[in-house]
Amino acid sequence: MPDGSLIPQIHGPGGFPALVLNADFRPLSYFPLSVWAWQDAVKAVVLDRVSVLSEYETEVRSPSFAMRLPSVIALREYIPAARRPAFTRFNVFLRDRFECQYCGDGFPAQDLTFDHVVPRSKGGRTSWDNVVAACGPCNLRKGNRMPRECHMLPLQTPRQPTSWELQDNGRAFPPNHLHESWRDYLYWDSELEQG
Repeated sequence: MPDGSLIPQIHGPGGFPALVLNADFRPLSYFPLSVWAWQDAVKAVVLDRVSVLSEYETEVRSPSFAMRLPSVIALREYIPAARRPAFTRFNVFLRDRFECQYCGDGFPAQDLTFDHVVPRSKGGRTSWDNVVAACGPCNLRKGNRMPRECHMLPLQTPRQPTSWELQDNGRAFPPNHLHESWRDYLYWDSELEQG
C-alpha cells in the first residue's frame, strides 16, 4: 500500500461505527440513529471537520500515521434541523409511533401500511393531515369508507409533525447496536426523574 494510506486492523466494513453529534452535542438524528462508518469518521477527523469525543481501543495505521478509531464525534459546524420533515411513509409511521391508528397495536414497520382517513376516491389527499399508520386488518376493514361510516376514527388526529417531534419519537426506539461510549450522548437531554 502506498505511504499515507490507512491500513485497517479491523474486520469488515460495518464494524466500529461512530455516533455523529451536531455541534450542540446532540445526535443529528435519533431514528435512524446518526452513525458513520469508521472510514467516514476517520476521513472527517483528518480533514478537521469533527471533534473526537470518545474512541475505540482499535487503531488504524499507515507507515507514518496511527490513530484510534473514533466512537463518538461532534461536527465543528452546527447543522440546523429541517423545520418541516419530509412526507414519507417512514415518517408517518414514526409520527404515529409504529402503532395502528385504529386499533392501537404496535407493529414493526414492515407490518404496517398507511390509510387515507378520507379515501382518495372521496376527495381525500395524500398528505400529513389525511394519512395514518394502519395495520393490514384494520386497513382492510375500513376499506374505501369514511371513518364515521365504519365507526373507525383515528386515535389521534393526523397532522404534520415537527422535526423535533419525530426525533423525540425516534428516541423511544433504540437501535440494534448501542456502544457503551454512546449512552451519555444519546440521553443526556432527557428529563431526569425526581424522587
